Amino acid sequence: MIMKKPVKYFVVDAFSESAFKGNQAAVCILEEEHERDDAWFQSLAAEFNMSETCFVTPISGFDARFILRWFTPTLEVDLCGHGTMASAHTLLANGLVDSDKVEFVTQSGILTAKRVPDTLKQNKSKVKGGSFWIELDFPVVPTCEYNYNYKDIIFSMFSKALNGATIVDVQGTTSDKASSTDKIIVVLPSWEAVAQVQPRMDEMLKCPGKLIIVTAAAPEGSVYDFCSRFFSPKLGVDEDPVCGSAHCALAHYWSLKMNKCDFLAYSASTRSGTVKVHYDKERQRVLLIGKAVTVMAGSIFV
Repeated sequence: MIMKKPVKYFVVDAFSESAFKGNQAAVCILEEEHERDDAWFQSLAAEFNMSETCFVTPISGFDARFILRWFTPTLEVDLCGHGTMASAHTLLANGLVDSDKVEFVTQSGILTAKRVPDTLKQNKSKVKGGSFWIELDFPVVPTCEYNYNYKDIIFSMFSKALNGATIVDVQGTTSDKASSTDKIIVVLPSWEAVAQVQPRMDEMLKCPGKLIIVTAAAPEGSVYDFCSRFFSPKLGVDEDPVCGSAHCALAHYWSLKMNKCDFLAYSASTRSGTVKVHYDKERQRVLLIGKAVTVMAGSIFV
């Protein structure tokens, strides 16, 4: 039996400055010699059993342009923020690109990620392995009132799914195409309500939306602007510790509510995480800024 050429992988905690926090992603670096089909991608994602497994393939003739695909344990998705950050961190921190900017060709178009050093004194072209911020440039996900004619029914469904939580608002998201990760924003009355909610996954499976974003404004005096948690049992992930792409919708929603474009957001999951968010209204883009930590590396031999 001839063994296939091993695939290098890294496990990265994204949107965190320390290990075992933020959101885990496995990042697999593919080469031309790695001939794998979609069934292999999905099987490996199920094997890792993390909220996201990312497959990064260099595009011939470009130093810093890659094809990027994201898989949950059960299916491929069309946008993933923490997976993109983990992939960018892997490439930048390990010197796999000779650039401070990486372009990813994805199902959601070309996404860019660039390294932002901790201090201006650092030589941007020489930073390798050390601590640095990563800025992702993502499309905004506009929000709108969800099925207003059925407001009482929708509120009741989500209250039941969130184990009796009081619902302040429910917002849907708009898109030009069908999305594997259509999002619903459910607003609760307080930060504490978000942190303490104990969802019923069986009831959440009955609710509309594949990603349920539960959020609330931060209390007065907090360094944060809002907090959130993310539930997606329909995607095979009961709770996503820090969902980067969800902040593309949260940026739009909270910008309308707070009349501002810059936010410091907190993920109130058990692992927790922090995301700096800038909503560029003119370009209709959202910048997601955070850090990441590599916690594991190895090789796949099948």
